[in-house]
Amino acid sequence: MIKEIFRLIRLPNVVFVAVFQILLRYGIILPLLANAGIEPALTTAQFILLVIATTALTASGNVINDYFDVNVDKINRPERVIVGNTIDRRTVLLIHVILTFLGVVCGFYIALRLHKELYAFVFILVPVLLWFYSSLFKKQFLIGNLVVAILTAATAWIVASADFAALILHHGGGITSTPACQTVWMYCNVYAFFAFLINATREIVKDMEDTEGDAACGCRTLPIEMGYGRSKSIVVMLSVLIITCVLTAFLNSARLQNNLVLGWAFVAAIIITIIIADIITLRAKEPKQYHKASTLLKVAMAIGVATIILVNPCI
Repeated sequence: MIKEIFRLIRLPNVVFVAVFQILLRYGIILPLLANAGIEPALTTAQFILLVIATTALTASGNVINDYFDVNVDKINRPERVIVGNTIDRRTVLLIHVILTFLGVVCGFYIALRLHKELYAFVFILVPVLLWFYSSLFKKQFLIGNLVVAILTAATAWIVASADFAALILHHGGGITSTPACQTVWMYCNVYAFFAFLINATREIVKDMEDTEGDAACGCRTLPIEMGYGRSKSIVVMLSVLIITCVLTAFLNSARLQNNLVLGWAFVAAIIITIIIADIITLRAKEPKQYHKASTLLKVAMAIGVATIILVNPCI
């Protein structure tokens, strides 16, 4: 039962979100602030609650997505269907409610402690968006892809935003205008934009993988509406944009170039992985080939996130 729940919430993806946020804070935010002599105001306990809130909502989104995707998954991957097979539908909904409640409560607590009413709204908006994504948006042309990409990018923004909100609470609004805070925000934006682009690309590849089931259930995804040829062209164009952004970010970051050999190794690994994913996508004719390309894009994102270790001014 536990193993099936882990599959249902997609534990590796949830862990990845947590690792991404931890690396951002302890690999970029805190070292850059410390380098400028600025003490963090967000406590470790508050940050842990923020990660719990984010990962709980991520997991609840995965659960409700599988709940609404049963008919599609019975066509695309019948051997992997959990909802209604190994876990009954009522239990799946209960798991979704518990995870959503945990995420919202932790989010509300952080909003209360930081005097940020907007956070309370965000932690209500996210589960609502995830519900409508699973039940409606993912069936619409491009809307679902953009929602997933934006929410992935938001996992980076929320970490920097929470640290800045705590600093403002203790030092006033002027603290965020300091060079250190501006540098932190710049790096978080770079990683958020990278996450947005690569997830948007991956979502299109996944849509090509799932076309048979999506078409049977009335979805209007990009490959269904525009065909495989145009969809593959869009994937390649987005990949070129990602590679361009990665090279631009690396060449314009003095911190990343402090470790020149290791930095170029990371950049080369990202670019090569994306190119291989594109080649597989262009040649793909079967779902399993698109799945390989999708997995490689996930690997490219993981390598990109790992470059955070090069930003740390202490290295």
